[in-house]
Amino acid sequence: MQKGDVKKRIVVLGGGESGVGAAVLAVKQGFEVFLSDSGKIKPRYKELLNKYKVPWEEENHTTEIILNAKEVIKSPGIPERVPIVQEIAKKGIPIISEIEFAGRYTNAKKICITGSNGKTTTTTLIYHMLKMAGLNVGLAGNVGQSFALQVAEQDYDYYVIELSSFQLDGMYSFKADIAILLNISPDHLDRYDYKMENYVKSKFRITQNLSEDECFIFCSDNDVTTEHLKEIVVKAEMLPFSQEKTEDQTAYLIDQLMHINYQNSDFDVSIDELSLKGRHNVYNSMAAGITGHVLNIRKDIIRESLRSFEGVEHRLEPVFKVRGVQYINDSKATNVNSAWYALECMKSPVVWIAGGQDKGNDYSELFALVKEKVKAIVCLGADNTKLHQTFGEMVPVMVNANSASEAVLQAYKLSVPGDVVLLSPACASFDLFENYEDRGRQFKEAVKNL
Repeated sequence: MQKGDVKKRIVVLGGGESGVGAAVLAVKQGFEVFLSDSGKIKPRYKELLNKYKVPWEEENHTTEIILNAKEVIKSPGIPERVPIVQEIAKKGIPIISEIEFAGRYTNAKKICITGSNGKTTTTTLIYHMLKMAGLNVGLAGNVGQSFALQVAEQDYDYYVIELSSFQLDGMYSFKADIAILLNISPDHLDRYDYKMENYVKSKFRITQNLSEDECFIFCSDNDVTTEHLKEIVVKAEMLPFSQEKTEDQTAYLIDQLMHINYQNSDFDVSIDELSLKGRHNVYNSMAAGITGHVLNIRKDIIRESLRSFEGVEHRLEPVFKVRGVQYINDSKATNVNSAWYALECMKSPVVWIAGGQDKGNDYSELFALVKEKVKAIVCLGADNTKLHQTFGEMVPVMVNANSASEAVLQAYKLSVPGDVVLLSPACASFDLFENYEDRGRQFKEAVKNL
């Protein structure tokens, strides 16, 4: 572990969970720190900054102070195209992520999870498993409390870390002990010059610095993953999982039994016993199960954790049944592939609430499911033109809504007993909501008010 250099100035861009955690850790390591946010900083974060005597500014970026830094820690939500970020880069000041910074100051084992879909579910499932095994473990990254703040204030032996592509982009020397890549499908292409290859390379940064002593767990059914693996060298032990093949797989399916074979130790569990339902969740459970075996967790604990896990808020979350209609909150489905998984799970006619801030979406993979399962679409977005153009001739009814309560009311009118009302937007939330959590909470509140 490195020690802070008192003379080294660090500037943190962004005053949210990630940035404030990084600032606290930097202060505790002896750095001179300044935090800057172009928006408003929430009161609870101001309190934390003041507690640790971190100078900060909001609704402004003071260029001369920022460009005086030796290193900049940038919050993942800030794009590279923002003028102040471009000025920092032009001056040659290193820009890193909070995860990269915090990784310098802990010797804990790091289980790192990325993927276009299933990250939060798999991360929290593995965390649940490690907790059940009695391990001293923290939940960090794109979920829970910031990694840096936990490194500053806690002393965990293990971290289970969810990593978005934006976080991975700012990581260079950081190394996972167990790296998990669930899948890759088009997402966030607006941040990657609308080039899929840029996004794929970003996701594969989770494998950087892996040595023969570490493990790389990945889905061998994902064509994008397997094609890119042909082009790169990964030194780590390769542990693939699949629902489509059995040969040379660490986890696989035979007759509804999920098998894990790691170091000649065979383990199986019926997929009917898994707490998480649906094809996509079998993949998530496979990744978690392999992780448990790598960490030498007892088989009975692995099995029980896969049975008892209760899922993640805003991910295929049943809300209420109202007059025979089931309402489901899948607000976390911010891309097309997530919405595909949600629709694929549905066994009843669907009134689908979709829309929001489009990220260069290609909806074609949804066509077959929409034709088969969707009876009406409620478009919840500031601009729903693309949805109407794409699905207008596939479903009998399409209506617009400008709020969660209006969307729920429209869905209520369009549904009959036995239907499902599914909020699975396939888009980001920032046109009408603060974030996907805000969208999900407003949806649930509107359902309660029916």
